[in-house]
Amino acid sequence: MPFSFPGMNPYLERPDLWIEVHAWLIVELARTLNSVLQPKYRAAVEQRVYTDLLLVGIPDVSVAYTKPAKQPEKVSTTTLNQPIKVTLPMPEEVRETYLEIRQIDTGRVVTVIEVLSPKNKRAGEGRNQYNAKRLKVLESLSHLVKIDLLRAETPLPMSGQVQSDYRILVSRAQNHPEAELYAFGLREPIPLFPLPLQAGDEEPIINLNLILQDVYIAAALDLVIDYTQQPKPALEEDDFRWMKTLLPGQV
Repeated sequence: MPFSFPGMNPYLERPDLWIEVHAWLIVELARTLNSVLQPKYRAAVEQRVYTDLLLVGIPDVSVAYTKPAKQPEKVSTTTLNQPIKVTLPMPEEVRETYLEIRQIDTGRVVTVIEVLSPKNKRAGEGRNQYNAKRLKVLESLSHLVKIDLLRAETPLPMSGQVQSDYRILVSRAQNHPEAELYAFGLREPIPLFPLPLQAGDEEPIINLNLILQDVYIAAALDLVIDYTQQPKPALEEDDFRWMKTLLPGQV
């Protein structure tokens, strides 16, 4: 099925699917950028590795607390309560990829591109690792590009932020702490944005919407998405009705 959304496809945010989308998106970004950055720069895929507590078999979800049902006022002391089977988070190695734009002759990291995962946005080791990396970049002479295509979880803090479904942040080293925020909604195209490089060099314009369409087709993601159901996280009812108008053959 063709990619029918004007911008971000909310079905790609499904936690188990986003892991694959993220991997494809990083590689396709590198492929696209390397076709225009040569011969002075190249986009290199980098990886950070850390240990986090995860629910085995349930990728990238948070542990939720459910309030227990109210107990009867009187419980017989002779009754043996039956145990409830639960699943405990287990330590698991996590690998997160990101891009570094490097100058060929010096090896210097000019720009870091991060595509956020749910772990980067919620409290825990994933956010700690991301924040440590972000602070290191902000204290350096490198630029930072942060791509947040996830509606779930609270956006990372910044002043002057407007409410939006998705965000792209371009932080230029010479302008820290000020940065350029591209905020957009579900029904809007993903905005074009420049990739900051060294002063005097032409900055390529990134068409993330086109790259996502290429990922959608190359990864055959239409085969694993049911457009008759609400995406995860779910849309507001008016947005879900709007989505149905884009996919008349599927709903």
